[in-house]
Amino acid sequence: MRRLSLSSRLALLFAACTAVVSLFAGVLFNRASEAHFIELDQQLLEGKLIGLRRSLQNIQSNTSEVKLADELSRQADLYLRITGSDGQRWYDSSARLPETLALTPGLSTLKGDGTDYRVLNAPLYPDKPDSPQLTLLLDITHHQHFLQRMQHLIWLTVGLSALATALLGAWAARSGLRPLRRMSAVARGVSAQSLNARLPEENMPPELAEMAHHFNAMLGRLDDSFQRLSAFSADIAHELRTPLSNLLTHTQVTLTRPRPIEDYREALHSNLEELQWMAQLVNDMLYLAKADHGLLMPSREPLNLADEVDVLLEFFAPLADDSRVTVSREGTARMVGDRSMLRRALSNLLDNALRFTPVDGEVRVRITDQPQGLSLTIENTGDEVSEALLPRLFDRFYRADPARQEGSSEHAGLGLAITRSIIRAHGGQIWCESEKGLTRFVIELPRGD
Repeated sequence: MRRLSLSSRLALLFAACTAVVSLFAGVLFNRASEAHFIELDQQLLEGKLIGLRRSLQNIQSNTSEVKLADELSRQADLYLRITGSDGQRWYDSSARLPETLALTPGLSTLKGDGTDYRVLNAPLYPDKPDSPQLTLLLDITHHQHFLQRMQHLIWLTVGLSALATALLGAWAARSGLRPLRRMSAVARGVSAQSLNARLPEENMPPELAEMAHHFNAMLGRLDDSFQRLSAFSADIAHELRTPLSNLLTHTQVTLTRPRPIEDYREALHSNLEELQWMAQLVNDMLYLAKADHGLLMPSREPLNLADEVDVLLEFFAPLADDSRVTVSREGTARMVGDRSMLRRALSNLLDNALRFTPVDGEVRVRITDQPQGLSLTIENTGDEVSEALLPRLFDRFYRADPARQEGSSEHAGLGLAITRSIIRAHGGQIWCESEKGLTRFVIELPRGD
């Protein structure tokens, strides 16, 4: 079966709610009317009972029947039956009364021969146990007809109100859901070429404003991701084009004529360098792809972060000496993490810092043990990075150095992207700050205890 639209569901819900409320109100009114009629009938019968008892004080007198007829004549729809203590019928004010009447004391309702009666049974002499019984019958057929018409009117009102509410509810729901249809139209028009479409949040109702805001934010993220993916694909082609062209050209030149064995060996060594760089590039891309899919699973081993940094500083010491750059480390902290992954991340940062530190500059590593975790800062002196470039430093294949070397086998622009993936895999975060002649990479990590 076809599922109902949201507008139809709301319209049916409005109609059902209106029908239930109308029916409940109608039933309450009908019960109240019926109880009111019963109360009026009881008051009338009890008043007539007092008059009849006075008229029948001496039931043997000749005037009793005259007084009785006079009392009954004042209420055309009132009838009387007098029954002896032995159950014998003494008197009926009308021949149309039912043959059998219950003698239960109190007020009751009787249906018989198309006529409805309100019946009141009471003794003629309340203080005598063998007193004759008076049965007063009040014709309430007109009351019942009124209540029946009231019930019909209630059902008619329920039906009409439900129908009217369904129609009005459908119109209101359709009008109220117009922003959703607009959102659907925007979503329908979204494609790789039109990710810049946005919903007008200022005209949205409060209930949909938050959804529109998140919808626009989602489109923004998709647009940003698509732009990054497009740039990433172009960067891959850009990085691989030069080494592939070099390999093809070098191989073609080598094969143009017969050469000595040493020339072939030299050509193969040259090609091997290019192939090794391409293999490293592919491995780095696979590593980042695993990180994007949450497949990097760091091992958990206790580490002294100061010892790990000292090992790396010792490794980079010759490079620092050649560049006359001073390196230092302050602080210590312990954590649980993957030694090889963290060494790779810190090595990328130190290599990056040394490359951009001028002669006689300084690279400082600070480790701070904090109550909620630990912080590691690697800062170097040198030219500041533009604030506009800071958010892009961790993009793949991005180089802040404008003198970008195509297909460089030394730096492909993936180091910081890999570093960020490793830090995130350990549950931490990394960002860059650059001011007052210092460029600083700040890492926050949990201890992982």
